Amino acid sequence: MRGMDYWLGIDVGSTCISAAVCRAGLPPEPVTLGSGDAASVVVSSAVCVGAEGDVVVGEAAEARAEGDPDRVVRGFVGRVGDEVPMVVGGVPYSAAGVLALVVRWVVDRVAVGAGGPAAGVVVTYPVGWGAYKVGVVAQALAGVGLPGVRLCSEPVAAAVRHGAREKLSAGVVAVYDLGGASCDAAVIQKDRSGNFSVIGQPARLGHVGGVDFDDAVFGRVVNAVPEWGGLDAEDPGVLAAGVVLRRECRGAKEALSADTEVRIPVV
Repeated sequence: MRGMDYWLGIDVGSTCISAAVCRAGLPPEPVTLGSGDAASVVVSSAVCVGAEGDVVVGEAAEARAEGDPDRVVRGFVGRVGDEVPMVVGGVPYSAAGVLALVVRWVVDRVAVGAGGPAAGVVVTYPVGWGAYKVGVVAQALAGVGLPGVRLCSEPVAAAVRHGAREKLSAGVVAVYDLGGASCDAAVIQKDRSGNFSVIGQPARLGHVGGVDFDDAVFGRVVNAVPEWGGLDAEDPGVLAAGVVLRRECRGAKEALSADTEVRIPVV
């Protein structure tokens, strides 16, 4: 892949970050954002900002949380537009500013592997965002050297992709998005000129997402093990066991996408 001959699409979700490149005449190609043992096309929405301003994203940031938790931030997407700053390592950042740092990180990472920058960048955002939040993000992106980024709502991006693959003529598409922290639904219309737009009022169900399913599985396991309630919640060993158990519960939830029964070990 040569620089400047591709477009880059980026989705910064509440729990995960992903990206894909697209070249003329070819289908979108997911980008590997993780590295080493964590090499994956999806990384967690965790950001670590170092003392010198260096940015680390994903599982590498999660790993740093154990030794320097004050420099790791999560949950910034849901706080975009909030005037209360997020303090990272003693330095205040707006949530939109943190999101912009993530986009900058993805753009730079892809450019290294592609041999040059993208011809254009598109960043998706939740369908429920109004003009104010979109404007705040656009301003933050310009502040990190990305003034020409296009912003597109998530269901419109999904409908455009579906339309390109299925050769969709003018009509209506319903988009259902079950994410890590919420469930969104929207109706998208494609007009005869090929333009997509949201019609009607999109709906969002908060607290109906992947993390909520994780919590439900975890709660079921804990209720099945009465001894868990008698443990010292501040004990380092108990904390470590809790992290492992939550990881097992998340894996069980994912396995239940295909299986009808799973076993979760409890240490």
